[in-house]
Amino acid sequence: MTTHERVPRAGELPGAALTNGEPEEPVDIRPLWAGFPTGVSVVTTMDRDGRPWGMTCTSLCSVSLDPPILLICLRCGSPTLRAIQECGLFAVNLLHDEAKATAELFSSGVADRFDHIQWHVTEYTAGPHLLNSAHTIADCTVTDNSVVGDHAVIMGRIRGITRVGAHRPLLYGLRRYATWRDAVAGSAVYYEYDFIS
Repeated sequence: MTTHERVPRAGELPGAALTNGEPEEPVDIRPLWAGFPTGVSVVTTMDRDGRPWGMTCTSLCSVSLDPPILLICLRCGSPTLRAIQECGLFAVNLLHDEAKATAELFSSGVADRFDHIQWHVTEYTAGPHLLNSAHTIADCTVTDNSVVGDHAVIMGRIRGITRVGAHRPLLYGLRRYATWRDAVAGSAVYYEYDFIS
């Protein structure tokens, strides 16, 4: 049997017990997530006036295969979040490994970001498709919306998937963008999806 010793925080007595109550001081969780590489997406939507909105999002998770549901977490107060809550639709653009500039653009404060990139929207899309930056795009309708701390958790039912091309995904971890170094020929993202409702 292996035992693990908890490392005390600065100013904390060794062996101090954890409780179910609120911690006395905030815990900086950024180092935890910096060491957890993830894929990179840009979540997009259109507001009621037809204006596009979007932001870079790494807080993306599969929830259910049947029905096909995913979740995204967006910062409270975000204009993109407000537009999604207003229209009930959003698209998740999964970025490929040559789309670092797109990820940086949509995580910046640039107000006219859609003027700097090619995008496509039709009556059948839930938000702008970034066809030159994404390897796969999911169109979703909102099924649940709740606030947890300083973020909103949005559940979306996937209504359609567009496979744009065979590319390796863009990754983010250790506070930088990357892709797989040991990728070999034929390792690009390529799946056959069969659910469109």
